[in-house]
Amino acid sequence: MTATVGGVRNEWQQGWTLVLASFFGFLYFSAMFSSMSVLMGPIAAEFDWSRTLVAAGASISAVVTALLSPFFGILIDRYGTRRLALPGLVITAFAISALGQANGSAIQWLALWAIYAVITLSVKTTIWTAAVAGVFDKARGLALAITLAGATAAHAIMPVLANYLVMTFGWRMTFVWIGMGIGGIVLLLSWLFLYDAHDRQRGSQAQEGKPVAAKPDFPGLSLAQAWRDFALWRIGISIFVIMALTIGLLMHQIEILVEVGVTRTNAAWLASLAGATGIAGKIITGLLLDRFRGNWVGGLTMTSAALAFAVLLTGAKTVPLLVFAMLVNGYTAGAKLHIVSYLTVKYCGMKNFGKIYGVITSMVAAGSGFGPILAGYIYDTTGNYDAFLMLGTLGLVLSGLMFFTLPRYPVWDEPVQSERHPA
Repeated sequence: MTATVGGVRNEWQQGWTLVLASFFGFLYFSAMFSSMSVLMGPIAAEFDWSRTLVAAGASISAVVTALLSPFFGILIDRYGTRRLALPGLVITAFAISALGQANGSAIQWLALWAIYAVITLSVKTTIWTAAVAGVFDKARGLALAITLAGATAAHAIMPVLANYLVMTFGWRMTFVWIGMGIGGIVLLLSWLFLYDAHDRQRGSQAQEGKPVAAKPDFPGLSLAQAWRDFALWRIGISIFVIMALTIGLLMHQIEILVEVGVTRTNAAWLASLAGATGIAGKIITGLLLDRFRGNWVGGLTMTSAALAFAVLLTGAKTVPLLVFAMLVNGYTAGAKLHIVSYLTVKYCGMKNFGKIYGVITSMVAAGSGFGPILAGYIYDTTGNYDAFLMLGTLGLVLSGLMFFTLPRYPVWDEPVQSERHPA
């Protein structure tokens, strides 16, 4: 226990600045999506556009992420996060600012978002997750939790900040303030502190007078081994199902609450309550992952998420039950990506983490895009959300069971020699 505590303390002493930079990097990556609910109205009003057209730009970004994340993961494994993030932050700042140059052409608007989508692959989830996961081991759960909390912080801060910027400077300059202002802060922090395992290994080799390897040799699965690894398949399938169901609920939660008899005002407050518990979900889950087996933490968390769907399915109108359902939904929403990030690096190692987690990120994006459409289709064809809520209850229980049945973690002290996990 003493050795473990010492290892945790040493990791934080050497890596807290990396977590700080990654937290703000994650906040920046999430800033645009968190701000669009504020920007949508002024843009639609100025150009007489539909809300669907304004929101279509963000959908393009999700599609590009799903398609290209695995290929970008190759670059992360080859060059490390610093060499990609620093130039990526610079061009991302210009890509966000360029959205303020929209002139009323729908084609131009979608083209600007397409450019933004490709450019921001360099500052998306995999960059910040890979940087922290490669440096932390004993405290990896909490370190990833704080990093991923940047997205939750963006959801809490950006709507208020974006509204202030729109009211003060107009929607066009708001894009510039987000792109250049927040981007400048993140660039400075990353330039000072974003040194991942690649950089540290190269620095160690240089200090010892050894030839600096072009690509550090980290332990972990080869791509062929990862492709045949049932643990990674279960993680990927589970997160697709989980994202489809939970994001579907998130996008339709106001209408679902109204359907069971909640006023729109109270439904908005309940939705806000769910969002607030997301930060707690990340931090508590991080502490649990550092102390207990990740498959048990993941299994219990995702199985518990089914309770929110079950409560809403019953049409329960009592305040305690509805609050309970939204608290559970918010907690698990904050925990799901954290759990999957943690388990992925545990089962695949760092050798090809960028590529493998890039595929997992694609599953996340695909599920996030599919879920809201599925929930909407069910409502349009049946006239209610009951079938979706029933599907969510069953799907989350099955996904939780897939986590429960994951095997023991591999041991990555040395480059992997076997294609099988130790018993």
